[in-house]
Amino acid sequence: MDRIDAVRLASFSAAGAAAAAGMPGTTAPFDAPSTGTLSGRMDIVFIENFVGQTIIGIDSSEQHVPQPVRMNLAIGVPAIRACTTDRIEDTINYAAVRSALHALLASHGVRLLEALAEAVARLLITEFGAHWVRVALAKPAKFDDVAAVGVQIERQRSDMPQTAAGVTGYALLGAGLIPD
Repeated sequence: MDRIDAVRLASFSAAGAAAAAGMPGTTAPFDAPSTGTLSGRMDIVFIENFVGQTIIGIDSSEQHVPQPVRMNLAIGVPAIRACTTDRIEDTINYAAVRSALHALLASHGVRLLEALAEAVARLLITEFGAHWVRVALAKPAKFDDVAAVGVQIERQRSDMPQTAAGVTGYALLGAGLIPD
């Protein structure tokens, strides 16, 4: 993590702590953990220089042949329990994320890196429980005179639209099973 990331993370955590303390004019930068408390600490699990093959691009030459895409991911979660439990179930499983990324690259159907970055962010938040993510995607072989072109986005859990199958879906699961 470079200095800029460390400064961003410190201000991100400070904002969360201020919001948790009820300071006026502050809002939490991420959803509260399932325990109902907001510790203000954010741990980052990262995957660096993941390279996968996918079909992506707007040029006709890119729409039929897979090309390499490089990803750097920062996955923020409140105080990872695995730090004390030493159990894989209490953290983000890198192998599971890697596998999900390969599946996404094989099936996404989008043309722009921006849309693919959004799909990756959504995957990390909805499937892996991230509260905050930074997704950097690059095409390392797009131009001969440029090392890479790409996009970097940051998303929070609160940025993701709620689906109809959320709380309402679970509430309706047992409807009609118990007589009135």
